[in-house]
Order: sequence, then structure tokens, then C-alpha cells
Amino acid sequence: MSREYPVVLRRATAADAHATADVWLRSFAAALPTVVRPRSDGEVRAYFRDVVVPSRETWVAEEDGDGIVGVMVLDDDVLSQLYLDPGRRGRGIGDRFVRLAKERSPEGLSLWTFQVNRPAQRFYERHGFVAAEWTDGRGNEEREPDVRYVWRP
Repeated sequence: MSREYPVVLRRATAADAHATADVWLRSFAAALPTVVRPRSDGEVRAYFRDVVVPSRETWVAEEDGDGIVGVMVLDDDVLSQLYLDPGRRGRGIGDRFVRLAKERSPEGLSLWTFQVNRPAQRFYERHGFVAAEWTDGRGNEEREPDVRYVWRP
């Protein structure tokens, strides 16, 4: 029987960049197996190290005993990333991240998710986000059809 440890949400530091990117990589692979990733693992890690953690409002979910198990990135009023370690889905961590994002952007939020990611769409809809725009994917580097969601208080 595995022991459950409390999960703490906190701002990411430079030392978290590698583990944060690894959560992103595992989550992306599990949630979006049909989406072609245009960047290598090394490029993703470099992007988190050089861009995401130092210049975005990056939050991590840290579980004592297991380290970083989730990441959320805010870019002003855009929830640009929310990824959980696949084994941590369904435990309320994503709900906590969304509540935090709403607290940090009380005037409203927007986000993009891929159309094939129906679980993410259902998750955001449960949190009051509404689909506002559907695209054919020409605007993202994966070239994957996506949908923009908005939340207004």
C-alpha cells in the first residue's frame, strides 16, 4: 500500500526546471498520444529551463516523497500550461491549480487545448470555462486542431 503525501502548490524555482519539464513530457505522452510533438525532449527541457520557469508565472505541485507531480504556467490572463503526472490525475491537484489561476487572474482567463483532448475539455468546462473559438491547428506548432476556452467571473 503506497503512502499518500500532502501536495503543496508553490512557485517554481530554477532548480525545478528539469523536473517540471519531465512532468510535462510524461503528461503530454499519456494524454495526447496521437499529437505529434515538434520538439525533442532536450528542447522541451531547455525551453522550461530558459523560458518558462524564469519568465512565466510557473507553479508546481510538489508531493513530499515524490517531488514535482504537476505544473501550471500563467502568462498574464492566459493559463498556458496545466499538466499533471499521469499517476496523479483525479486527485484534486488540477482543481487546486485552476482555483489558484482564478485567484491570480480574477478578471478572467483563457486557454487553449487540443480538440482531441476531450478529458481536458470536460475538466475546464466543469470549472466554468466556455469554448469560444475552434481552429484547424494552423496557429500552433503541432498543427493540431485546437479550441480556445474562456472563463469570466
